Amino acid sequence: MSLTSILSADDIQNAIKDCEAPDTFCYKKFFKLCGLSSKTPKEVKDVFQILDEDNSGYIEHSELKFFLQRFIPSARTLTDAETKSFISAADDDSDGKIGVDEFQSMVLS
Repeated sequence: MSLTSILSADDIQNAIKDCEAPDTFCYKKFFKLCGLSSKTPKEVKDVFQILDEDNSGYIEHSELKFFLQRFIPSARTLTDAETKSFISAADDDSDGKIGVDEFQSMVLS
């Protein structure tokens, strides 16, 4: 399964283009622009599984830093500030990583 089987390639491109400059990534805006926030909980879970590169059941800091590159390989990495902000916004249980339920809540809220 690929991200483009769930999301439109054009929408992904627009979302990446919106946050090309360092420290401009806003997860809420990104999820909206790429169309993820309008998907079903099952589709959001499928996206999570693609982003969880090591299949640990969590998206850790190291995976999140390359979040944009999972959508488009030539995209930039997230800055440390963006990565920390992204984790803190979703990490409801303060374990330093994002689980599937936390990801779904973040995307669909």
